[in-house]
Amino acid sequence: MKPMLKGALAALAISVALPAASWAAGFDVNATTTDLALRGYDPVSYFTESTPMAGEVDITAQHNGATYRFASVENKEMFEADPAKFAPQYGGYCAFGLAQGYKFDGDPEVWKIVDDKLYLNLSPKVSEIWQQDVPGNIDMADDKWMNVKDVAPAELAPH
Repeated sequence: MKPMLKGALAALAISVALPAASWAAGFDVNATTTDLALRGYDPVSYFTESTPMAGEVDITAQHNGATYRFASVENKEMFEADPAKFAPQYGGYCAFGLAQGYKFDGDPEVWKIVDDKLYLNLSPKVSEIWQQDVPGNIDMADDKWMNVKDVAPAELAPH
């Protein structure tokens, strides 16, 4: 391959990769490998419908490098107006896991709203344990979050 063509292809690859990298979710968001947050559930629906609703593939918004899906355009607009109000706490990681200093997957179907904030947990059993001391677990998780939010989950995993 001619050097000029190689250079042009390299430049093209970099120009395509850079914008994509700027949208990539960091370690502070529990997202899929395609940067989908909440496994595609609509974060606003927890508050407006009191249940998680599947979001539509064509109604999305970006927040903290992750893609959120919405069940309606109205929900998307509400989220865009105040994403911190609707996005799950701890980036969607398990609230009880965070209280222990770990980042475990948060199941969008195992949730609770406390003081107008959305919390997820790993499983119904873990949620039962978390709910034995919700304020204490939130305090512990809040304290730990600032130190672990940008750390890869694998680096925090128990050995």
